[in-house]
Amino acid sequence: MMSKFLKKIGRIIFTLVEAFLKLIDKIIIMPLSRLVYNISRYFSGNNSGLNKLLNRPHFLIILSLVLAIVCFLLIDNKVISLIDTEAEIIKNVPVNVIFNEEAFVVENVPETVDITIAGKKSDIYLAKQLGEFEVELNLAKYTESGTYRAYFTYSKSIDSVDYILDPSYLNVKISDKVSEVKSVTYDLVGQDELDKKLSVSSVSLDSSEVVVKGSQEAIDEISSIKALVSLASKNNSEESKNEEKYTEAGTYELRNIPLVAYNKNGEIVKNIEIVPKTLTGTLVLTSYKTTVPLSVTTTGKLVAGKAIASILINNSANYTVDIYGDEDDIKDITSVPVTINVDGLGADSVKNYSVVISKPTGVRDLSVKNATITVSFGDEEQKTIEVSNIDSKNLANGYSANIISNKVTSVQVKGVRSNIDSIDASSIKPYVDLAGLGEGTYDLQVKIDNNNPLVNYEVTNTITIKITKD
Repeated sequence: MMSKFLKKIGRIIFTLVEAFLKLIDKIIIMPLSRLVYNISRYFSGNNSGLNKLLNRPHFLIILSLVLAIVCFLLIDNKVISLIDTEAEIIKNVPVNVIFNEEAFVVENVPETVDITIAGKKSDIYLAKQLGEFEVELNLAKYTESGTYRAYFTYSKSIDSVDYILDPSYLNVKISDKVSEVKSVTYDLVGQDELDKKLSVSSVSLDSSEVVVKGSQEAIDEISSIKALVSLASKNNSEESKNEEKYTEAGTYELRNIPLVAYNKNGEIVKNIEIVPKTLTGTLVLTSYKTTVPLSVTTTGKLVAGKAIASILINNSANYTVDIYGDEDDIKDITSVPVTINVDGLGADSVKNYSVVISKPTGVRDLSVKNATITVSFGDEEQKTIEVSNIDSKNLANGYSANIISNKVTSVQVKGVRSNIDSIDASSIKPYVDLAGLGEGTYDLQVKIDNNNPLVNYEVTNTITIKITKD
């Protein structure tokens, strides 16, 4: 069994060798034979000895072998090149700068450079596989401040590859290092990541001052030093959205708060050193909320003879929502408005609306985002109420206004009977608008402040106002 296997292997090897010899015969021996034959024919009449030599088969084989070896040596020593030179760019190679970091500051040095390597494809591949590329800028010999032309140095992993740096040199500015004490304030970042129900009550840092080191020119450029307090995660990092978030009110210890120097244009000042690099501190989060009613306002006109009988929000006549935010921003908010369009309605007895509740300015979150509003309609009726408590608005400073006629005004109240019967004179707020008016006497239309969508007010008469300087 083994002998059969060996015979089979032998036949395969013999076949391969035979095919290789035929290939050599075809591409080397036969062309050379033809060349020698043609030469022998040319010299046959003049040199019979050379003709006999060239007609010997063994001589032709030896000659072919010698010529093949010569070609190999010429190609291997790059006397003859059968392969084009290739090039490849190695980008962003780090630069190692060597200088006296305690005494000087180096400017105009890039963090990385590009290296172009050129050579045979195989050599380029090998150069890329042999370790990391290293570029060095040695400035240790410079012991005084100034601007110097400095050249990069680098190590070659393969001598047969050409290395070209971009740039190969640069003008380096070396400045004396100075230090100053600067005050630190904080900025809140990542506020959009903070739970909407939480607000920042206070932030305290463990230090209000830091030492800044750098050239005098760079330090003079600094307008502020900011500690960037991240609200995106508890480890003061915005890089990962999977970090643990702040989810409830409380006091939290802050660590590794990064410090950044800014110029007057809000740009980061580079090439400086801040000592320490980070700070610690304390963050206090609160959850301030207040409860206010959801108020409905309407746009458009109902069909003639109809009025709104009732408005229910989520089946409640007095629906309220919780609003969250900073106390100073929301403490004066008395209601959250929503608007519905009733134009052309009233023929049907009921209309339902699905509304999205918008956050008023200063509100970060609402306890309810959507609501169902049910509006019912009835027949419109009216009654007349006389009012005398007329107020004035928008009077310019330094003036006084007095009513000199028609101190009593008739107001037509319109709505369904049950709603207008609940209205009395004390709940009506009439006023006249004095915006832009100076000294003189004016006949003005009385207006009504109305935040009740269940009734409408109409005033037909005017009153006379006299404005005088104080």
